[in-house]
Amino acid sequence: MMTAPRLEVDLQKIEQNARTLVKLLAPRGISVTGITKATLGSAEIARALLSAGVCALGDSRIENIAAMRQSGIRTPLVLIRSPMLSQAQLVVTHADISLNSELEVMSRLSSAAQEAGVTHGVVVMIELGDLREGIMPADLDSTVRQILRLPNIRLKGIGTNLACRSGVSPDTAKMSELSSLATLTEATFGLSLDTISGGNSANIGWALSGAETGRVNDLRLGEAILLGRETLHRQPIEGLHLDAITLVAEVIESKVKPSLPWGAIAQTAFGEKPKPTNRGDIFQAILAIGEQDTDPSGLSAPPGIEILGSSSDHLVVSGPNLVAVGSKLRFQLNYSALLRAMTSPYVARTFSPSYQTA
Repeated sequence: MMTAPRLEVDLQKIEQNARTLVKLLAPRGISVTGITKATLGSAEIARALLSAGVCALGDSRIENIAAMRQSGIRTPLVLIRSPMLSQAQLVVTHADISLNSELEVMSRLSSAAQEAGVTHGVVVMIELGDLREGIMPADLDSTVRQILRLPNIRLKGIGTNLACRSGVSPDTAKMSELSSLATLTEATFGLSLDTISGGNSANIGWALSGAETGRVNDLRLGEAILLGRETLHRQPIEGLHLDAITLVAEVIESKVKPSLPWGAIAQTAFGEKPKPTNRGDIFQAILAIGEQDTDPSGLSAPPGIEILGSSSDHLVVSGPNLVAVGSKLRFQLNYSALLRAMTSPYVARTFSPSYQTA
């Protein structure tokens, strides 16, 4: 008997989503780095992505990259969050490439790579307005000049990240600026950059719009593959599955209760002050999942079911009829709900079908 709560992962749908994006982007000269950070570095999902033709796998946690290596994944692995100084040795041991914006970190990676007898690739991240990671464009020349002096470090390329912290769109102007910086860097230093990484799932609209792609030849795609949506407006991408991953939770209480609480109203468990409405007596059910397991605000309930509220361990819903205790309800997830559920030790994961090849 399968446990709940659980995430049910349809690997075939994930592979189909990834394959579709790989095929759509290939004529534009853009390859796909499949991002596994929302999946806790799942080897099963990694294999599905590789079967679909992604050129590399990326994750923000070196622990996930190490786990994929230990699972037998043999493909370029990219650390997509700037490495911590304290993890430099782990980074050069398990990751082939890392995205970087601090010379001090790259210097530490150089020392660690020398000790390990390996060469580590770096992609320099450029700040183009979203105000998360990246060096300022004016500092690129001086940064590259110093990187080229670092032993056991290879400058693989440059990249940027948009639409994460501030929601800045990766439009044609931003991508043209990145392309110009790549061309200027190559001309200044007489080198060839392998990777011009334009961004993430927010770039899908731009990449498929017919606009000139310039030098951009890589996108780091996670949410678009897993959930089938672009991330600027969370609109479905044509031809992709939206239900590759679903969340299943079990009903632990089902009763008729008043819709209006009684007594003095203060804050909820998470510091909110509710504004209830009186709808009379309603059918109310409680499921064994809560804020500790997922982001309830990111769940879409099945037809006829309304999410009323949540606490640490409970999700309260209502429907037109009583829901039997022990029954299971299935929810769709947004990225926030998926990320929290996938990394919760209290949420099981099931995968079908299985992928055996790395």
